[in-house]
Amino acid sequence: MSESPLSSLILKGTSKIVLLVLDGVGDLPDLGRGGLTPLAAARTPHLDALAPAAALGRLLPVAIGITPGSGPGHLALFGYDPIATQVGRGVLEALGAGFELESGDVAARANFCTLGGDGVVSDRRAGRIASEVCARLVATLAREVPRIEDVGVLLEPGKGHRFVAVLRGPGLAGPVSDADPHHEGAPVPASRAAGDDPAAAKTARIVNAFVARAAQVLHGESPANGVLMRGLSARPVLPGYRERFQLRAAAIAAYPMYRGVAQLAGMEVVPVGERVADAFAAAGARWSEHDFFFIHIKGTDMAGEDGNFAAKVAVIEEVDRALPDLMGLAPDVLCVTGDHSTPVPVKGHSWHPVPVLVHGRWCGADGAARFHELTCRTGSLGVVPSRDLMALLLANAGRLDKFGA
Repeated sequence: MSESPLSSLILKGTSKIVLLVLDGVGDLPDLGRGGLTPLAAARTPHLDALAPAAALGRLLPVAIGITPGSGPGHLALFGYDPIATQVGRGVLEALGAGFELESGDVAARANFCTLGGDGVVSDRRAGRIASEVCARLVATLAREVPRIEDVGVLLEPGKGHRFVAVLRGPGLAGPVSDADPHHEGAPVPASRAAGDDPAAAKTARIVNAFVARAAQVLHGESPANGVLMRGLSARPVLPGYRERFQLRAAAIAAYPMYRGVAQLAGMEVVPVGERVADAFAAAGARWSEHDFFFIHIKGTDMAGEDGNFAAKVAVIEEVDRALPDLMGLAPDVLCVTGDHSTPVPVKGHSWHPVPVLVHGRWCGADGAARFHELTCRTGSLGVVPSRDLMALLLANAGRLDKFGA
């Protein structure tokens, strides 16, 4: 999407847009279940009621064959080019956790892991420890490792096994490579600077020292006896939703990373619980204050990463049961999609296109009986780059003027 022509076409209005993101919703057919995906297998009477009057298609988060992280996936949904606008995952986590990042800070997304006696990572998520355990371990690390050299180490616990680390001190720069093998069965790799920048080299040195020191402090803990760090970078400055689209945008997300990426896009973050019903209730409570609502549902992605077909179905069905509460607000445009696919057999993010549904007065009616991967393959929207989705939603909301005479 070229931002220059689009920005000149923006119209002010009163229409309401809802972007409902079921994280990692896209999936692959399970031949053992009759070729169904979780979205097709789920009982979704309310989504089914919307489908005939909606336009369906598929989104391409980055490019053909490219597997996106959650940050690029969401930045693309928000109308930014995910290749030109690269943001470290740590920055997103830190902002979402409430950190006010200062100039020169380097932030990391961190999590506890399980290390074997040989230093090999046997579980990258430490058995998905409870948030209470995470908070206790983070407090221990904060007490035992407050500084490395002349750099302060600021820590904040997150959900489950996740936490945020911010390095604050002189002469730091990012990005640097991850201290994370990204799979089990390998040791934690050393973080490295990409070039000859001495500030990035210092950052990598501090990261490696923290990882080593954390393993010493956590020795004897089980299953969380090590840490991983990734997405190490500093905060960029991006034009926000009010500036780009003349929209008062709200972000309703329980997890820090998604609140962080929404903040970068200039959205107001609305505190919310993890239940789907809580998210929809929060939208209702702020309905008069905003024009655009980004609502994030995490459970679909977690189930996909766990390879749990039934759990992914259950989350989709929970969304569908609560959907009347959202539709009762009468949004002018509702979009249901994901930031990327997290297929159950893959147990991780993938490059597969993501199903998308757009419902509104002028969207066109595909007449599909249901909303899932198969019906989306033949939908009128075709395959759309995720970065172009905002233009599509703005057009359907009557917020784009004609281009040219």
